[in-house]
Amino acid sequence: MNVASQIDDRIFWLTVSSTIGNGLFLGSGRSLASAGPGGAVLSYILVGTIISSVISCLGEMTALMPVNAPVMEFPRRYLDRGVGFAVGWIYWFAYAVLAADELVAVANTVAFKYDDGITYLNWKVGNEVDGAVWIALFLVIVISINMLPVKYFGEFEYVFGCLKITFITMLILLMVVLDTMKPRQNSYHNEVIGTKYWNSPYHFFNTQYAVKDSNGNLQRTITGSVGTFLGIWTTFVRIMFAYIGMDIMAATAAESRALADAESMKMAARKINIRIITLYTLSVLAASFVVPTDHPFINGKGQSVGSHSVFIIAVVEAGLPAAAHFFNAIFVFSSFTCAINSMWVASRVLHTLALRDQTGPDFITERLKRCHSGVPVRAVLATAAMMLIGFMGRTGAPGERLGELASNCTVSCLIVYVAICATYLSFFKTLEDAKLYGNASEAQTACYDRNHPRYPYKSHGQWLKAAYGMVSCMLLVVFNGIGAFLERPFDVRKFVSSYISLPVFILLLLGYKIRKHGFHISRWGPERSNDLRNTIQASSEIRKGRLEFPDEGFTKENGRTFLQWVWVWMK
Repeated sequence: MNVASQIDDRIFWLTVSSTIGNGLFLGSGRSLASAGPGGAVLSYILVGTIISSVISCLGEMTALMPVNAPVMEFPRRYLDRGVGFAVGWIYWFAYAVLAADELVAVANTVAFKYDDGITYLNWKVGNEVDGAVWIALFLVIVISINMLPVKYFGEFEYVFGCLKITFITMLILLMVVLDTMKPRQNSYHNEVIGTKYWNSPYHFFNTQYAVKDSNGNLQRTITGSVGTFLGIWTTFVRIMFAYIGMDIMAATAAESRALADAESMKMAARKINIRIITLYTLSVLAASFVVPTDHPFINGKGQSVGSHSVFIIAVVEAGLPAAAHFFNAIFVFSSFTCAINSMWVASRVLHTLALRDQTGPDFITERLKRCHSGVPVRAVLATAAMMLIGFMGRTGAPGERLGELASNCTVSCLIVYVAICATYLSFFKTLEDAKLYGNASEAQTACYDRNHPRYPYKSHGQWLKAAYGMVSCMLLVVFNGIGAFLERPFDVRKFVSSYISLPVFILLLLGYKIRKHGFHISRWGPERSNDLRNTIQASSEIRKGRLEFPDEGFTKENGRTFLQWVWVWMK
């Protein structure tokens, strides 16, 4: 395997390790319950198209100009310096909160208990030890791993990613087997399940939306088309959290050798979009056949967060309680590794903010700039201090604080995704203007030509995808907290967790403008460089991942080319 191939593989596995976590394993049951089997599967596909549009925007810009912290650098160049500043801080905040959320997920998952009157499973130590102890223990481990040099950290992530993708593939196959095989003797079922939970009295979409208070008590039920819409919409927001982490593939650009290889970011972005969305959709599709949408545990009646998992319910009712213990252990491991990755991203973003003197007083900024063996130690510790909010997760009903942190993180990331899509639209216009009106040399102009055979990464109709991603994310930001308005009385806590990131972003932007220009509002206009310098091109017109047959008809060389193309996309 050549160096370039190793690079995009490392980027891919790091992103896999960062993305696959409790959003899918612990949250897919609630999606199934609120949207119905067909609605849940369609929701994963539709939200997948939104996140794919965002990743394609980010991937194209990063492939053309591999820069440090592209999520904040590109808005600074093509939208406004103040927007870049605000995006940087909200991005750090989002991943610091996500890391805290994953630690809370670890503590909640360790306290595993499952009791449906037939099967009783209990992790005694996890339930007897206070959740704060687990949060503190795993926080120390997460910090320690983030202190490792990048070389060793990358190897850990490669292993973590391989394990996760192997597990989720096995999970899909197991769900299919449980749905089609003859029930075991100790199974809850007397016959093959088949399509039972897609047939009457079940529906493709759930036609009822249950309004519950913060303690999980049912207040009222909304039926009909309105109930169906609310179920689908709240599922969209929940699923978006499951996809968060796919943008990490761009965060690796400045810390990997991918800077010298234009193909790496293209292949990583496309593989991530295809594989994660496909695996997530297949996981939910397979699970929807073995667990009904009206199962009490995915509707909030379980004794622990782990008992809400549709995959644990499936194996328990299939007569495989030992598998439930194994699954829960994997869920703990998955949340733990996501916490590691989230802290890594947050600390690098904070370090980049410090390098741009955007972290406050000089005595703080100078310390955040310092690195030891390539690791921004103080930025890691500052991020760890923010992660202490995870200790709030030890209170409330099982999963309650977890849901609040997830909601807050989702909105923060949605704001960033809106900025990425808006940035791409400005970047696209800048490329067009550079070709038409620029004074660059012919060779440099070729770098700006998206139709040039050596342009690093182009997705057809990308400006339409950017507009679609931007509008979709804006709608999700504005209406993500609809559940708070349906409860009686109005749920202030849920409202705050759903919307606090929006005023924080606006205050950051206003703070930047006031600090730089005072209250001279006339000077608050867009400040952007539209800088297209330091672009790179692919080293050859023969592009990796593109199927081009060397001969006419069926030949040995064409067959070898086809197999190589399949291998590139499969590995």
